[in-house]
Amino acid sequence: MTWTLAARTRKMTSSAIRDLLKLTERPGIISFAGGLPSPQAFPVEAFAAACDRVLTAGDSRAALQYATTEGLPALREAVAASLPWNVDPAQVLITTGSQQGLDLVAKVLIDPGSPILVETPTYLGALQAFQPMEPSVVAVQSDTGGIDVDDLAAKAAGARFLYALPNFQNPTGRTMDEARRVALVACVQRHGLPVIEDNPYGELWFDTPPPLPLTARNPAGSIYLGSFSKVLAPGLRLGFVVAPPEIHHRLVMAKQAADLHSPSFNQRVVAEVLKDGFLDRHVPTIRALYKAQRDAMLAALAREMEGLGVEWNTPIGGMFLWARLPAGLTAAALLPKAVEKGVAFVPGEPFYAGAADPRTLRLSFVTATAAQIDTGIAALAAAVREALPQAAAARTPAPLEA
Repeated sequence: MTWTLAARTRKMTSSAIRDLLKLTERPGIISFAGGLPSPQAFPVEAFAAACDRVLTAGDSRAALQYATTEGLPALREAVAASLPWNVDPAQVLITTGSQQGLDLVAKVLIDPGSPILVETPTYLGALQAFQPMEPSVVAVQSDTGGIDVDDLAAKAAGARFLYALPNFQNPTGRTMDEARRVALVACVQRHGLPVIEDNPYGELWFDTPPPLPLTARNPAGSIYLGSFSKVLAPGLRLGFVVAPPEIHHRLVMAKQAADLHSPSFNQRVVAEVLKDGFLDRHVPTIRALYKAQRDAMLAALAREMEGLGVEWNTPIGGMFLWARLPAGLTAAALLPKAVEKGVAFVPGEPFYAGAADPRTLRLSFVTATAAQIDTGIAALAAAVREALPQAAAARTPAPLEA
């Protein structure tokens, strides 16, 4: 039997992070690699009670039946009510994880060769979702504050959309400040450039909430993606898209073709959990946990990396920290040495749509304990320390022999 693959499969890529997770399953590995929420934050008791109520309610059988593509009305209403701008529940589409939202956006908005704009670096899962539709992916220059608006303006003409993660970005953990958001929205409105705003981490702030979403400032020109994975549990595979009516209709049709609808039972359980302001009580416990783990990693880095030339940022929310190795080292070459010492991370290169910085790496601080963070960062520093002389030797020509 000979199978003929569609040409688009050549554009499909495997996730470097998912591949790496297989490596981190080895016993004894401390992993800073996966973008997984902490299981300690999962509200197991609340879900157990909600499941019981859903299955004993008068319409319990409906929870196990097919449902509408758009999603459970009660859940769509809860999403609309939770957002800081005026959203009609009819604009909300419940998706099978926010990753499906990216896939639907790609199917609806991208033709082969379509220019699309992304940050530098950007979320790897978005690149994976976009690539099978064969766009021309254009990287926009970015700095610690996010997208460079001048470079965005220079590249905006003809682009289908800008994809952006303004809050606690994956992979860098950076957050776009108020002034940058104002300038960016003015730029996209001037150029008629639609924005896809991805905000899975926005509620995970540590001290102060992030500025108002881009979509709240430009609702007619934006599609907004959110997730229940980071504030409840990723195993639910529930997210949502908020879109203008003319785009919402197309997204619904694309979802019908993909999976008919997201799981009815999961939607009803989440709607039940969200009653009575549960997230207002639950999410602060996640913030406190993640802030303590971030602080533990920052302290360990300052202690263990002293004098090694490693740089890192201080995220004000989210799950990730971005680091840069000294000249002569690359994250890809360092990774196997780190794994030998019992610690794993994600090299930064796969997150770049354009020219990559091979010295960058992503560290997730939310699934390791403070003790594991101390041990893991010490192991990472030891790997860096051993690699530095080798890198210096590789750059230094050997003396001529007599």
